Order: sequence, then C-alpha cells, then structure tokens
Amino acid sequence: MGVTGVIRNLPLPPGQAVGLVVGIVLDRFQPARLPGTRTAHRAAGAPLVVAGCALVVWALAERRRRTTGGFDLEQPQSLVTTGPYALSRHPMYVGWWLIHLGFGVMRGSAWTLVTLPVAILAEHRGVRAEERVLRETFGPEFVRYADQVARYVGVFRASAGYKPAL
Repeated sequence: MGVTGVIRNLPLPPGQAVGLVVGIVLDRFQPARLPGTRTAHRAAGAPLVVAGCALVVWALAERRRRTTGGFDLEQPQSLVTTGPYALSRHPMYVGWWLIHLGFGVMRGSAWTLVTLPVAILAEHRGVRAEERVLRETFGPEFVRYADQVARYVGVFRASAGYKPAL
C-alpha cells in the first residue's frame, strides 16, 4: 500500500482533527483551565489517550482481519461484527473521542468540554450517512446488527428495526 493508500485508510475523523486544533488555539489565546494540578491532568488524561489509541488499533486490526486482498477502509468487503464492533458499530469514532478528551485533560484545558461535543455532533451526520451506505450494501444483515449493537457506547440502539433518522 502506497502513501495514498495509507492516507486514505487513516481513520482520523475530520471533526476530531478540527476539534483538537481549535481547542489548542483557543487554549493558547484564551486559556480556560480545568481544576487540578498538571500532574493530575496528565494522570487522568494519559489513560484516556492510551485507551482511545488501543480501541482504534483494535478496530483497524479487526477490519483488516476480515478483509481479503487490498484493504480500503471506505469500501468494506464484509460487515464486521466481531471484536470492538460487537460493542459499538463505530468503535474508531469512540476511540478518537477518548483521544480528544484525553489530550484535552492532559493539557488541563476546559475548552475540551466544548470542542469534543461539537466535534461529535458534527461527525454524527456523517455517521448516519455511513450507516445508510452499510444498510444499502449489507441489507438485512446490517439491520439485524444495528438492532443488536449500539451505534456508539451502549445507548441509542435501534430497538424496533433500523431507523436511519436516529
């Protein structure tokens, strides 16, 4: 896989990238500190970053394991429902949320309390579009999966069949 393939398969959601940069810029020009010491911030934030990275890597590895031939993150060959996908339909997004939160906490920046929810809301529309494509691609298999597994973290299941408007 060349550089283009690696970049195409980089699972960095634009909302999180923008949110992290905006948080750093806001903190630089208008600091808003979280309570606590720098040591406490780092001790609380580092495990969140590590957990988020681990979740993203696990999800990527599971997707790759379920792919034959060339790997293209945007063109799944099969519906992956194992590993972290048995816990969340979008574990890479959840992993990036943990990374975003962890970096903000490590920096001691209260701006993360604004940038993270805004980034999540901005990405939600794209997630819904991704799910429409998955439903078109995998049909009833995706509908059953969506009915059993939370979109993000254990809430907002489609309890009476898949509802794309959620």
